[in-house]
Amino acid sequence: MEIEIVKKLIKKYLALHVGYIHRAEVARRYYRNETDILFEPSRKERQRQEHEAETPLRNADNRIPFNFHGLLVNQKASYMFSAPPLFDVGTDAANKALRAFLGDKYPKTCKDLCVEASNTTTGWLHVWRDRQSGSYNYAVVPSEQIMPIWDKSLEKRLLGVLRCYHDIAEEGTELDVYEYWNDRVCEAYAVQAGYTIDAGLMPYQAFTLIDTAGVSQTSSSFEHGIGEVPFFAFANNNVATDDLKNIKPLIDTYCKVFSGFVNDLEDIQEVIFVLTNYGGADLNEFLRDMKDYKTIKVDNDGDGDNSGVSTLTIELPVEAREKLLATTRKCIFEQGMGIDPDPENFGNSSGVALNFLYSLLELKAGLMETEFRPSFGRFIRCVCRLMGIPIKEDSIVQTWTRTSVRNDQELSQIASQSKGVISDETIVRNHPWVDDPEKELQQLEEQEDAQMEKAGEYQDAFSKTQQGGINGEREKLLEKQNAGAGG
Repeated sequence: MEIEIVKKLIKKYLALHVGYIHRAEVARRYYRNETDILFEPSRKERQRQEHEAETPLRNADNRIPFNFHGLLVNQKASYMFSAPPLFDVGTDAANKALRAFLGDKYPKTCKDLCVEASNTTTGWLHVWRDRQSGSYNYAVVPSEQIMPIWDKSLEKRLLGVLRCYHDIAEEGTELDVYEYWNDRVCEAYAVQAGYTIDAGLMPYQAFTLIDTAGVSQTSSSFEHGIGEVPFFAFANNNVATDDLKNIKPLIDTYCKVFSGFVNDLEDIQEVIFVLTNYGGADLNEFLRDMKDYKTIKVDNDGDGDNSGVSTLTIELPVEAREKLLATTRKCIFEQGMGIDPDPENFGNSSGVALNFLYSLLELKAGLMETEFRPSFGRFIRCVCRLMGIPIKEDSIVQTWTRTSVRNDQELSQIASQSKGVISDETIVRNHPWVDDPEKELQQLEEQEDAQMEKAGEYQDAFSKTQQGGINGEREKLLEKQNAGAGG
């Protein structure tokens, strides 16, 4: 692609991408429990800025963050991807080959996609071919690096991807690298950090290519051979928002109210003594007199004099703050569509009650699943095409499993009562103790075969014993008959 076209493309999409990066960084910060309260100006600094006198009663400056966003995101990721989706492409051999390609990292990849999408609105999965080993690989790419280029159709087909990341050249120069990927090639460009796109963008020798003779050389472009743009978008929901947007004001309110309450408890004493015309030398003498003699000295000017000691107590609005914190916490889990882990919400709940507790989380998980299903379908079809894995009737069956708190006793009773009403396979697949239904069905079949074999052995032994008894009685009867005939 011509360098001028690349410059226009980068400037066009980079202008919109800056705001996206900022929002993604804020969500990631809240996911790490680094809320805004940690970065606000201190109380003294605000007072200096407003030209206010510092008050000795206001010195505490606690900043206590609460990781509600991280809890809700991890809750959704665990609920949806502790048992990642399974794919059936039609035959056992094809399924085995697909599982071998996905490998041990597949569950973690699914979890990372969920966290990325929850924080940045979209998670991105990248497929590439290792030039040295020749094998295909896949991984999650940080969403801030991706600038997608979509077409204008209703299907929103991906035409290309601009990937931007920071790199350091061999001579130590810091570079901003831009990779442009389409369905055929990848081209790399770079500009020295701090320089503008117009002034310094040049092709970047980022790739090492190995020819058929085994000779390696660097290049700024190569044909990736995937057959399509090798990036797959996994959207968080149907409205392209992250999980922080609805709850950020509530989290900030909770952190401010709680931190302010702690500051008040530190700043304000339970009892403040008010001394009028105190006759002692200093406050230490006052404290000694109070402790040793339970009396104090005051100067009296005569009638109408108000000399003496009084106390001042400041009552904090504890009840109002507790109610505000409780209401805010409730709103956070309602707006965040999660489950408050307060033990009072669970107890010895039945299956119906547990399902009700998970209703909002299931709605949120369902929205993500409907977005992830087509993306996983495109990803699996691409993998099968590259690996030569056949897909029977071009149909991929996806099986999604939720991981939640459940009443195992109740589910086991339902399974035992369903014997003879539904198939054994359905019972096994829904039993709470079964993790691998296919393996469990195979073990059941082997167990039944062993029982039948043992029963056959018992039957043979019984038949032989019974036949031996009959033969014995017959021989005895023949002996008696022969003895009678001889007499």
